[in-house]
Amino acid sequence: MKPIRPFSNFLLVVTSAILFTACAQFTGAGGTPPPEGQKATGYDYQIAPGDVLNIFVWRNPEVSAVGIPVRPDGRISAPLIDSMVASNKTPAELANEIEEILGEYIKDPFVTVTVTNIIGGFQQQIRVIGEVNQPSALPFSENMTLLDVMIAVGGLTEFASGNKASIVRNINGDEQNYSVRLDDLLRGGDISANVDMYPGDIVVVPESLF
Repeated sequence: MKPIRPFSNFLLVVTSAILFTACAQFTGAGGTPPPEGQKATGYDYQIAPGDVLNIFVWRNPEVSAVGIPVRPDGRISAPLIDSMVASNKTPAELANEIEEILGEYIKDPFVTVTVTNIIGGFQQQIRVIGEVNQPSALPFSENMTLLDVMIAVGGLTEFASGNKASIVRNINGDEQNYSVRLDDLLRGGDISANVDMYPGDIVVVPESLF
């Protein structure tokens, strides 16, 4: 058998590289596709530093308050409330604790806490990095999808390799990589490429090599 000539060897390498690139573009470089039919159910927002709260005490406007900032240390101050921890609590949990404090001064207080300016802790944010027009950290919202996220960050740049994008997701302390098809979704209008997002997801969009 004749030995492979250098030029033939070169063609073999180039052909293999083309096939590998084509396969990577088809399957995505981020890993397996996200599991279908799974949503972040039972999601309860947890207050985080930087959020702004409204505290309404029924029939007691003098101890109600609006525009209460959650300080970097996670605490708040309000009428009859001095430096109370609010971070990592749901609005309902915080309202219950405020009721216990106000119960020393008011008979049967009924408190409602609402978050008017949501920042969200890192574990509740969706972070988008790489070749998007506005790399951002977005507060997670229930039923948020990949399309919602991409609209919020202004879509892909002209240099993006959208079908090689991936979602990095932490599941019970185990980091998983899922491939997503952003070119198909945003440029091709293929709604089947849309997927549900989870709190804490990171969307990574690489640069195209060509």
